[in-house]
Amino acid sequence: MLWQGRRESGNVEDRRGISGGGLALGGGIGSIVIGIIYLLLGGNPSDVVNQVSQQQQTHSAVPRSAEEEKLASFSRVVLADTEDVWGEIFKENGKTYSEPKLVLFTEQTQSGCGFSSAATGPFYCPTDQKVYIDLSFFNELNTRFHAPGEFAMAYVIAHEVGHHIQNLSGTFDKAAQQRQNLSESGANKLSVKMELQADFYAGVWANRNQKMKNFLQTGDLESALNAANAIGDDRLQQQSKGYVVPDAFTHGTSQQRMYWFKKGFETGDLKQGNTFAEVQ
Repeated sequence: MLWQGRRESGNVEDRRGISGGGLALGGGIGSIVIGIIYLLLGGNPSDVVNQVSQQQQTHSAVPRSAEEEKLASFSRVVLADTEDVWGEIFKENGKTYSEPKLVLFTEQTQSGCGFSSAATGPFYCPTDQKVYIDLSFFNELNTRFHAPGEFAMAYVIAHEVGHHIQNLSGTFDKAAQQRQNLSESGANKLSVKMELQADFYAGVWANRNQKMKNFLQTGDLESALNAANAIGDDRLQQQSKGYVVPDAFTHGTSQQRMYWFKKGFETGDLKQGNTFAEVQ
C-alpha cells in the first residue's frame, strides 16, 4: 500500500501516554478541582493553563518507538484519505462532509460514549463523532488475528469511519429507535446489519481512493479480505468457545464481512449497500 509522503489529517487527538485519556492530568480530577479553587480565590487563569500545558507536554514526552510513530503517521494519512473521498462523495450529492476526529490513546480513555479500554478494540462514538484506537491493536491484528498488511489496518480505520457516515446519514438514530422494541437476538441482528454496512462503506472508500490516488499494490485487497475474514463472529466464537452461537452474532460472519467489503470495493456505489434490506 502506497501512503508515505501524502497528507496527514489534522483531525487527530493524540492522547497516548496520558492517564485516562486526558481526563486525569497530573494529579487527576483533584488537580482540576484545585485549579478551580485557585481561580475562585483570585488566581491568574493563565497560570492554570500554563501548568496544564506543562503536564501535557510531560506526558507527550514519553519515548515512543519508531514503529509506533510510523503507525501514528499511517493512521493520519488514512484518515486524510477518508476525508478526501467522503468529502468528494458528499459534494457530489450537494452536501458538506463533517469530518470526524481520530483519537489515539494508550490502554484506556474517556469518550462521549463512556470509559473504554484497549480491550474494546477500535470503535466509533456517535455522541462526540470520534474514532478511537489504541495503536497496539494493529500489532494484535497481525499476531492474534493473523491478518497482516497495511491495507488490513486501513480497512479497520475505514470501517470505523463508515460508522461516522451512518451517523451523518441518520442511520444510527433510526437503529437506536428500532432497538427499543427488539429482543436481544433481534438487537444483535440489527447490529450485524450496521456493521456489515460499515464494511461496505470501507469498500466504497477503497474503490474511490484507488481511483483518486492509485494507492493499492499487489496483495492489498487480499490483505483486507483476510482481515474481514479473521474478525467474523463465527470464526471468533469458534476460536474462543469451540462452538458457534448465531443469535449472539453482532458483527456478521466471516463470509458476510468479506462479501460486503468486496461489494463496496467492486461497485463503489452507495446505493448497493442496503444491508438492512438484504441481510436476514
